[in-house]
Amino acid sequence: MKAICVDDEELILYMIVKMCESLPQLDEVKGFKSATQALDWVKENHADVAFLDIDMPEMNGINLAAEMKNAQPDLSVVFVTGYSEYALDAFRVHASGYLLKPINKEKLEKEVEYALSQKSVEEKKPAHIEIRTFGEFDVFVDGNVVNFKRAKARELLAYLVDREGGSVSRAAAFSVLWGDEAYDRSKQKQIDVIVRSLRETLKEYGIEEILSIERGMLRVNTEKFDCDLYHFLKGDIAVINRYRGEYMNQYSWAGLTEALITNKVN
Repeated sequence: MKAICVDDEELILYMIVKMCESLPQLDEVKGFKSATQALDWVKENHADVAFLDIDMPEMNGINLAAEMKNAQPDLSVVFVTGYSEYALDAFRVHASGYLLKPINKEKLEKEVEYALSQKSVEEKKPAHIEIRTFGEFDVFVDGNVVNFKRAKARELLAYLVDREGGSVSRAAAFSVLWGDEAYDRSKQKQIDVIVRSLRETLKEYGIEEILSIERGMLRVNTEKFDCDLYHFLKGDIAVINRYRGEYMNQYSWAGLTEALITNKVN
């Protein structure tokens, strides 16, 4: 594992680098007094964790972290600073940790262990059933995308995922899929066709267990699949770092949830 340390104060930088080099979790450690030089290095080389001072002359650590994450979204950032008031700003750039100076080896090692544990979660074997909501809505089975015969069947599943396992009536589903149209007998048959198509597609891919229909109510079994939205809501740092402000782009009704989750990171 590789770490970089950035601090404009030479003595503090030397101490942090030496402490990092003494940790068994880290194989390589590089130190930079210049924020711009550190950023240039990250753009050309891979690092697992970065320890950044915040109050620096060329570029403050918050802006540096944002630029580094643009270059390497999976980079874990730990701020090492003498100022507690930057904690909120640190959260906004998805920092993995926040250490107040003076630091010691024990605290530093805990931050390294946490940062690397998050990477272990992120790099785990892909789930058998994976549903992605950031950007476009898609469903994958063993890494292969699920193709729906009807676009409305795909949208219905997306809405149920958005509801996080909450029950949805056919009438409510119809109002989401078709807007303000009256829900009469012919429309009941229309939604029945969509539900049937969804069930057939899920059965075709061997994943029918993700959908439950009881007494006419529809819901997804959230424990049966892996979903980026659910990891985000649980505070998974690795998933939060991947969020780029886009959620189920193809559906206008998803705007409310997009606003809510975007607000959590802003």
